[in-house]
Amino acid sequence: MEAVTVTGPLKAVNWALSGEAAMRLFAEEDSVCELTSLLHRAYADHAAAGRVFFASYQSPQDTAHRLRRGECWLALQGNSLVGTVTVAAPYVAPEGYPAPAGAGSFWQLAVDPSQRGTGLGQRLLSVAESRVAARGATQVVIDTSSEATELVGWYRRRGYVPVGTWRWDVTNYDSVVLVKELTTS
Repeated sequence: MEAVTVTGPLKAVNWALSGEAAMRLFAEEDSVCELTSLLHRAYADHAAAGRVFFASYQSPQDTAHRLRRGECWLALQGNSLVGTVTVAAPYVAPEGYPAPAGAGSFWQLAVDPSQRGTGLGQRLLSVAESRVAARGATQVVIDTSSEATELVGWYRRRGYVPVGTWRWDVTNYDSVVLVKELTTS
């Protein structure tokens, strides 16, 4: 699979790699309801396992609020929304959250269940890390359910290191906070 690099100013970038999903920024004419539906589908397995990720039940209003806090990227297969990630750098963390000063972050990384195993999650992660670096951060901080061992392992295999824990008031679990040092070119 080819590497994806996203740099430069915020513009409506749209590209696809040899038949893979095209990626572009969320636009005003895009549907927040459709994005919310994707998030619900992508996080449904976690909810079924008893891990209530906010993205598994958030309202369209919550989605719109979270979009305004960052730069939302969409992955499209034809006209179908199949993935997303929202990026921010610097990340404004709540007081006490174990994030390095000046780190960037991303949230709502989601892949439609029909696209699992295609590498789309890795592509979205690459976009998120590239955008965090392009916005000037040298580290990226994220968190996920400490009970989602498969997801924690996925991030660890990609260079993320646990640095602490956090408890959000919109979930039913403790989160593991992970940090990755970004390479500069």
